[in-house]
Amino acid sequence: MGNRGMEDLIPLINKLQDAFSTIGQSCNLDLPQIAVVGGQSAGKSSVLENFVGRDFLPRGSGIVTRRPLILQLVNNKAEYAEFLHCKNKKFVDFEEVRSEIEAETERITGSNKGISPIPINLRVYSPNVLNLTLIDLPGMTKVAVGDQPVDIEHQIRDMLMQFITKESCLILAVTPANTDLANSDALKIAKEVDPQGLRTIGVITKLDLMDEGTDAKDILENKLLPLRRGYIGVVNRSQKDIDGKKDIGAAMAAERKFFLSHPSYRHIAERMGTPHLQKALNQQLTNHIRDTLPGLAQQAAEQYLGLEKEVAEYKNFSPDDPQRKTKALLQLVQQFGVDFEKCIEGSGDQVDTNELSGGAKINRIFHERFPFELVKIVFDEKELRREISHAIKNVHGVRTGLFTPDLAFEAIVKKQIVKLKTPCLKCIDLVIQELINTVRQCTNKLNSYPRLREETERIVTTFVREREGKTKDQVGSDLMSGYWKKRFLLSVIRKGWLTLNISIMKGGSKEYWFVLTAESLSWYKDEEEKEKKYMLPLDNLKLRDVEKGFMSAKHVFAIFNTESRNVYKDLRQIELACDSQEDVDSWKASFLRAGVYPEKDQVDNEDSAPADTFSMDPQLERQVETIRNLVDSYIGIINKSIRDLMPKTIMHIMINSAKDFIHSELLAYLYSAGNQSSLMEESADQAQRRDEMLRMYQALKEALNIIGDISTTTISTPVPPPVNDGGAAAAPSGPVRPPTVRGATPGPPLNPSPAFGVPLNPSPAFGAPPIPSRPGPPMNAFGSGPDPFSAPPQIPSRPARVPPGQRGQ
Repeated sequence: MGNRGMEDLIPLINKLQDAFSTIGQSCNLDLPQIAVVGGQSAGKSSVLENFVGRDFLPRGSGIVTRRPLILQLVNNKAEYAEFLHCKNKKFVDFEEVRSEIEAETERITGSNKGISPIPINLRVYSPNVLNLTLIDLPGMTKVAVGDQPVDIEHQIRDMLMQFITKESCLILAVTPANTDLANSDALKIAKEVDPQGLRTIGVITKLDLMDEGTDAKDILENKLLPLRRGYIGVVNRSQKDIDGKKDIGAAMAAERKFFLSHPSYRHIAERMGTPHLQKALNQQLTNHIRDTLPGLAQQAAEQYLGLEKEVAEYKNFSPDDPQRKTKALLQLVQQFGVDFEKCIEGSGDQVDTNELSGGAKINRIFHERFPFELVKIVFDEKELRREISHAIKNVHGVRTGLFTPDLAFEAIVKKQIVKLKTPCLKCIDLVIQELINTVRQCTNKLNSYPRLREETERIVTTFVREREGKTKDQVGSDLMSGYWKKRFLLSVIRKGWLTLNISIMKGGSKEYWFVLTAESLSWYKDEEEKEKKYMLPLDNLKLRDVEKGFMSAKHVFAIFNTESRNVYKDLRQIELACDSQEDVDSWKASFLRAGVYPEKDQVDNEDSAPADTFSMDPQLERQVETIRNLVDSYIGIINKSIRDLMPKTIMHIMINSAKDFIHSELLAYLYSAGNQSSLMEESADQAQRRDEMLRMYQALKEALNIIGDISTTTISTPVPPPVNDGGAAAAPSGPVRPPTVRGATPGPPLNPSPAFGVPLNPSPAFGAPPIPSRPGPPMNAFGSGPDPFSAPPQIPSRPARVPPGQRGQ
């Protein structure tokens, strides 16, 4: 075998691939493998067929390989093939293998030259192969043909990237010799994911088709665009040979003859050809598996332990057990109630940072959306004053009213309150929608039982809709009940200290506590308002400015009666003094809200008022202004109160009731809704998920057993040293120590090999004790030296010579 002592490593990975392919996924394990990449018609299929020695791959123009083909070559005395999707069926006729590949490809991708990342697993047993696993990927293309998608180039590239970006994947970059190597699609994409060239192996095909007088000597000697693992040249059958059914064995002999007879390749013939390529890949993949095996085992163990808890729930699982169904129903309903309450009330554990929960969204409706809807309500000032005037006149009828009528205020306010009802109902609708969304979100955990989820959503949503009507009725009742009317009609507009200026003969100036309402101005001895000195009605009162006295530090304004009546005792006007002009202006604004205007505004108002809206009657005008101010104050306070009342009403009638219903009554409704067994019928997706999880668990367990049983003794080849621009290996600065080998390797420094840097050398693996050895000879190709299949290589008596292609380093 190509790499003795660890020949079971590649079959090990084959078993893992089969185990994970059976469950339809790879368990996120990066299995060591070799991916074959290259452009269309680069000769990838011919290389793989030469390995097997049989024609078995589909051929034609355009994209022939449209699904990844995992080709597992197994050295065996008998020759046959098996597909993973055709279990227990052996294919002896390789024409049938080709037909099966084509049929399986079209089963997934159709016949329109489309592609699919779902792999086909093919295992070939033959005495002519070495243990080797390769993945044949679709050839890179630039232009879509036929019914192919226009983005076929990007689809193929994305598929290749899924494989070659993994560090566990070796890249076999196939490039035809009759094209410019600098433009090689395979080398370009390999360079992107493997810039150091640690995982890339170059293969040059079609050497026999190069123009006369040209050769690929510099490329094969690793001087042009050098790779750490170097290049290997092969000669495939021509299309004429394939059409003529030329035997692959004869083609291999012709390939051998070509390299031995060609003047440019004669000196490196031992390192060229399909047999050498197959042997080299076997060696490289085996060592690569050995190096990645500890990490692979750790990955598998971590996933295995991660699944143990979930799998424990399914052990001894009986879907139709009534006792299990009853217990599951109770637990799910209880958990639904807990989740619903957490979404509404908030929770400190497992806080979602991606989106707002149901409770947070409802809070935003209460304190952002609802106030915004209230602010958007505007009043037509001219129309409002006209309505107030008509209301006052209609209340008084033929009589002349001395006081502002309450009925006029009520009529106007009721009409304005109707406008407030719309945003209130909209707020309720928004909250209901969020509640229903929260219910649906919380029932996601019931997906395993579709009937239970459906019934739970229906029952809770029906309850919420029932509470909707009650909530809207309550809000409408609160708005129209007139709860605030009396409080606002008698509401105080302003309170504060003022100085009442009276002559010394009549008592002198003195400070009093003044209270201004919509109907009167009262003053008291102090702010306790127990001893009232006087109450002055506001009918027919006006304001006028009074000049500041020469010796006075206070600012004064006066109140007088427009009908020349006494205002207070025998005074036609009273003078009120404040400490600052700002206080004077503030009190004037308050009197304005109460319908008491400055004297100079009277004429302006009378001149500008439309005849059909305002009467020339000053008393009616004051009453209109009073009601207008009261309506403004009333609506303002209503807005403030309703902002506080609406969240409380909705929380009490709707949200808290919904929580109580879920906790105390939902289970009873579910039992009365139908048969318990039908409620707890498991979904097909859940059953499939359980089966997949159990299969994955068993696959990981099997993988760990396989890895644990493998022998850890190997003949390894370390990763070659870096190469310089001239193609020679860079000289080491110290003793050469293979980086992939654990433990010291005794013996002289290793000589670099032209193809892979260094010859085979025994080494310990996984911390095993070092095995003393001598440097071995360079690896022989088939047809030269001893048969690599019959016996292990002999240990030479002295180091091998450095081949000509690597001298001078």
